[in-house]
Amino acid sequence: MVRVRETAWTPAERTEPDPDVAERAAALADLMRGRRTVILTGAGISTPSGIPDYRGPDSPGRTPMTFQQFVGDPGFRRHYWARNHLGWRHMEAARPNAAHLLLADWERRGLVNGVITQNVDLLHLKAGSRQIVDLHGTYGVVTCLDCGQRRSRWALHEDLEALNPEFAQRVASRGAIEVAPDADAVLHDTADFRMVDCHGCDGMLKPDIVYFGENVPAARVAAANALVDDADVVVVVGSSLTVRSGYRFVRRAVTTGTPVAVVNRGRTRAHDEATVTIDGDCVEVLGLADAAL
Repeated sequence: MVRVRETAWTPAERTEPDPDVAERAAALADLMRGRRTVILTGAGISTPSGIPDYRGPDSPGRTPMTFQQFVGDPGFRRHYWARNHLGWRHMEAARPNAAHLLLADWERRGLVNGVITQNVDLLHLKAGSRQIVDLHGTYGVVTCLDCGQRRSRWALHEDLEALNPEFAQRVASRGAIEVAPDADAVLHDTADFRMVDCHGCDGMLKPDIVYFGENVPAARVAAANALVDDADVVVVVGSSLTVRSGYRFVRRAVTTGTPVAVVNRGRTRAHDEATVTIDGDCVEVLGLADAAL
């Protein structure tokens, strides 16, 4: 399964929340009650934690990096690592919000069987969820594309700091830094940044994040499919489902008769297929559903 962006990353149209959010949240609770529920999350669940999304109405237009750009252009790769060297710190400092914490609590209470997340921010893990499929990987691991050796992002950070002393301070002195999704930051002058190669084979290092144009590992797809196939309900939280690697799990549920609910600000690809749709803030809606449960 390839991570594919089928439309340009432009801000979504601003919508008004449903006027009957409480009633719709109660309908979500009714749909979940006594049933095995799997949650599929996207960037919208993490924006209250300070992590930007790609398509929110207030987001700037973005051009996400592709796998082909990363592996094919050393200059582009250096530019990416310089930005990541700053951006990953912001993601590491982010903390789960009430929506993440509530999903973890639902898992402990037996209301949720697992979470499939398109996010790379580790916030579900930090919140206490344990049955997690990180569909697009996480910011916390770096992989060698040649020998497959894996390292923690924290260890790589120390190496990059040693090669690029005071880089972060120099950049910060030029003004505010705009943080972008996927553990990235928006920078322009990165020509003097020095990269790190694999300690084992001098191969190319890459964050363990599935870029556009890259295959999602088969084991992750299988794990997500198993969760969906074992579920009685699939609830989408904070995703427009623009990326097909997430939307296909909705299609898998629908084709087998499993009801789908959607909690998101704005319309999604699944709206015409969903049993319940709620245009509202993830934290508010899930809190109302929890009260109804």
